[in-house]
Amino acid sequence: MKQGIHPDYVEATVECHGCGNTFQTRATTSNIEVEICAECHPFYTGKQKLVDVAGRVDRFRAHQEAAAQKTDRRKKQEQKAAKSQADSGESSPTRNEKKLEDLKDNQETTST
Repeated sequence: MKQGIHPDYVEATVECHGCGNTFQTRATTSNIEVEICAECHPFYTGKQKLVDVAGRVDRFRAHQEAAAQKTDRRKKQEQKAAKSQADSGESSPTRNEKKLEDLKDNQETTST
């Protein structure tokens, strides 16, 4: 090994931001900051824990809630439309029924 080119190997303090745990080890830097350690990692603890550093979990949950609200609104509108059609006594043909009628009309016009 060449002399004088390697960094010093010193006592280092490792600080976990996930659980606040600190411990000592040896490294080339004196301070090491980690997001998750063996004290709070699900593999070692056997418990599931979400560590949300960048707010991704909250953003995902917000998207899920917005999507659920949107589907609820759409279902309510569909139910309201179905109820108003039932009250008026009219039943509008479904999309497939309309296509079938159009095909029959086209077939009659081409055959005559």
